[in-house]
Amino acid sequence: MASRSLAGLGGGRGGGGGKKSLSARNAAVERRNLITVCRFSVKTLIDRSCFETIDDSSPEFNNFAAVLEQILSHRLKGQVTWFGYESPRSFWDYIRVACRKVSQNCICSIENMENVSSSRAKGRAWIRVALMEKHLSEYISTALRDFKTTRRFYEDGAIVLGEEANMLAGMLLGLNAIDFSFCLKGEGLDGTFPAVIDYTPYLKFEQSSDSISSDEEELRTFGSSDSDSSTPENVGPPLIMDENSWFNKCKRVRQKYQLTLEQKGYLEELLRLRENQLSESVSQNKILLQRIEDSDLAHKLEKEQLEYIIVELQDQLKSYQSLDQLSAEVSLSQASLDPSHSQEGDGKQESLNFISEGKEDTPSLLGLCGSLTSVASYKSLTSLKSNDCLASPTTDMTSPGLTPS
Repeated sequence: MASRSLAGLGGGRGGGGGKKSLSARNAAVERRNLITVCRFSVKTLIDRSCFETIDDSSPEFNNFAAVLEQILSHRLKGQVTWFGYESPRSFWDYIRVACRKVSQNCICSIENMENVSSSRAKGRAWIRVALMEKHLSEYISTALRDFKTTRRFYEDGAIVLGEEANMLAGMLLGLNAIDFSFCLKGEGLDGTFPAVIDYTPYLKFEQSSDSISSDEEELRTFGSSDSDSSTPENVGPPLIMDENSWFNKCKRVRQKYQLTLEQKGYLEELLRLRENQLSESVSQNKILLQRIEDSDLAHKLEKEQLEYIIVELQDQLKSYQSLDQLSAEVSLSQASLDPSHSQEGDGKQESLNFISEGKEDTPSLLGLCGSLTSVASYKSLTSLKSNDCLASPTTDMTSPGLTPS
């Protein structure tokens, strides 16, 4: 009896651990399924946008909106009332609080929409407006960074609280390249019924190439295997089923061929656009290279002109220095030729030096100084001084007209 009770206790403990592991496994599978379906829906949405405009009638968008709504509603806490009851809450209550920090957000405009009343409808309108504004990834990233608000609205094990949240923001970034066109007054904003995900577009079974039987043939084979009749009258239907299988395979091949043709046309158009862009970039590159060559040539000419100007200025400076040396030699030779007037020459030289200290040594001043200190000018001054026509002040004072009476 004791052993049986201990075995029962051990089984109960093991059963509790098994339940916990089973619940954790179910939660992980649920999160992984939603993230995988979201990645598939984003890919199909991007592929469909290459051929047509995405609007409310697109099944790819409706499925993506349902997937995103399920992800944002995963393990969302209810709102506790005054009486202690917990009422259901929509993901719009979380987005409205967590996305206020986004610059130029559309929260206030959605709150003021007249035709949208329920919280679920406002959340669906927000998804459409964020996609048209190409800011859905920015909204989700900003909301996930506010970890305190996210913990307040979601329970443990939610997708927005796990590692899958970063993957979600990265997946939604590719939707910024799509131009969406939605009507915010349609039936898609009806918040009466919850969104339902259609998994059939993402479930694909690839049949082996060795198998020649179709799904319909296998179903009929399984259905006829239970019959007890094995008469030769049942020999005919397999031939008809074989024809049907070949017809279905031909139909599938034709559909694949049509899809390949459409993809080929899209790739050819894309290649043509890229070739045009490449030719334009090549022409612009040639224009820029020509401009660079012209600017280099202009810079070289300007450099040569500046070098010529520098050489000319150096020659002028050397000529000015030679003039200064020549004037100094003339003054020295004058002093050696006429030593009696050296004092007067020294006075003149001091006066010239005094004048030169107050003024710059310009070529005109140098020429003037040279003319004053030349020998010919000095001889002309001495000849004027010794001329008889110049009256001395002593003779003027002793003239008869000026004698006192």
